[in-house]
Amino acid sequence: MLKSTARKPGSWTTPRLVRALTALCLAALITAGAIAATVLDGARTGTDTIGHDKAPQAVRAADLYFALADMDAQAANLLLAGADPDYAKLRAETQQTYEQRRVQADSDLQRATEAAAGDPAGEQAVHTVIDDLGQYESLVARARLLEEQAHAPAGRPSPDALAAYRQATDLLRQQLLPAADRVSSDNATIVDRVYASRRADLAAGRWWLLAAGLAAVAALVLLQRTLAVRFRRVLNPALAGVTLLTVVAVAAGYTLAGTADRNLVVAKSNAYDSVIALSRARAVAYDMNADESRYLTDPTRAAAYEQTYRDKSQSMARVGGSTLAEYDLRLAQAVDSHRADPHGTVPFDGFLGDELRNITFPGEGEAAEKVLTDYHQYQRDDREIRQLSVQGRLKEAVTYDTGSAPGQSNADFGLLSDALDGVIAINQKSFEGAVAATDRDLGAGLAVGGGVLLAAALALTVLAVRPRLREYR
Repeated sequence: MLKSTARKPGSWTTPRLVRALTALCLAALITAGAIAATVLDGARTGTDTIGHDKAPQAVRAADLYFALADMDAQAANLLLAGADPDYAKLRAETQQTYEQRRVQADSDLQRATEAAAGDPAGEQAVHTVIDDLGQYESLVARARLLEEQAHAPAGRPSPDALAAYRQATDLLRQQLLPAADRVSSDNATIVDRVYASRRADLAAGRWWLLAAGLAAVAALVLLQRTLAVRFRRVLNPALAGVTLLTVVAVAAGYTLAGTADRNLVVAKSNAYDSVIALSRARAVAYDMNADESRYLTDPTRAAAYEQTYRDKSQSMARVGGSTLAEYDLRLAQAVDSHRADPHGTVPFDGFLGDELRNITFPGEGEAAEKVLTDYHQYQRDDREIRQLSVQGRLKEAVTYDTGSAPGQSNADFGLLSDALDGVIAINQKSFEGAVAATDRDLGAGLAVGGGVLLAAALALTVLAVRPRLREYR
């Protein structure tokens, strides 16, 4: 007696197997597409946060600090000039610079206000600056008026004018500058956190994308083989096309994620870290410049202003030393050691040390070395100012401090400022280029193209098996 060959109701018939494998392929394709979208969207979001939001805010806050510091330096210089007719040109130029910095500070503050919306800590810091800036400007205006009325000699402002300026500079150093620095630091912290998070996500996401892509290709190959065995056909062109499309798409997604990661490294680690360090260095340098003028303007507080100058010098190039003389010696040794080392080892910390250890772009090394040279010269100029003051040659000290002729302190400070601007420009250009590259690679066109590609792959997969399933109807 012959046994029945009929399949049992729950067995894997050919149509059922083909449908199951087709569903597996569709699910694998959708999963791979979803992972690719998540990974690339995360890269784009991270770049947006760093490149268009928090990093520019941190730099703008550093610019606000710079503008405020230079406003106070110019206010001190106006008191230094006094009514001495030899400084008529200096008074006019100083007044003009003060107004320029005031306008710049107002502009930076307006943009900081817009950027801080929704951030309680940022809003509080910005409001501190807003509330205090008007009072500061009023005190400076009062100091200038009292000075004009007193017709005081150079370097010896009237007691009333000096008292008003003390109130102004104390307000600036104790409230305004710390608030501006807090905005910059808070945004810089967010940049660091987002950068670390996005890089970790990209590293893991690329492996997930590769795994999902391989799973989709494996499912498509299995379906192709099943159709070949069950229907005695060598190749299903539509499925072959989908398989090739999947391989290309996964490879493209993996490459784009890698490119986005490299652009993120260039934008943040290579460029932004230097931009923020140098922007803060420029701001601190201008505050140091103000300390020199404060030192000459207010002999009663000279020791305190010298201490703050020394502290800021250490933040620029930290070499140790409890006095300016010790700092000079150690700075000279550190600079000589750095330049004698064939590997360019940087034996000091601070903003300049951070930059010199992060040389990554063409021309940056030479530009950074010029900053170090100009900074070293500016320190030597400062000692000359103090020596003249100690010797009682006050007017010569004021002239040397505020003079713009080659070899005078203000001229050398201008060279330092220009050198800092030059290195910032190199890094800023590279930062913007890396961000723009990611914007182009991961723009809206990619999302639309990816969606169309996934839809085409899904449709082709379904169309590939429909003719075979019809054979069982």
